[in-house]
Amino acid sequence: MAKIIRRAPETAFVPQPDDDLIICRCEEVTKGDIRRVVHAGLSTTNEVKRWLRCGMGLCQGQTCQRNFQGIIARELGVSPADIGRITGRSPVRPATITTFAHEVTEQKEA
Repeated sequence: MAKIIRRAPETAFVPQPDDDLIICRCEEVTKGDIRRVVHAGLSTTNEVKRWLRCGMGLCQGQTCQRNFQGIIARELGVSPADIGRITGRSPVRPATITTFAHEVTEQKEA
């Protein structure tokens, strides 16, 4: 992956008719939200993820990552491969607290 220096696109932000299209359903992030932060200077999927929470919902980016990655790349005029993928964090799937509460530890007899 090539390193991209943070810079805003040369063109000014111009609203589009489909800016209200929801890209990340879990966090309710729209195409316009993503385009605005890219024009503010964010240039990688992880930066957009941290700022807007795209890919941090229940699906963990399984349904929206490619879409918002494509929007970022289109706005910057680069390939989607150049802006990187979401860095996964654990737990990848939601876990209930009872999963950890029932953990049995080995006890030593005196």
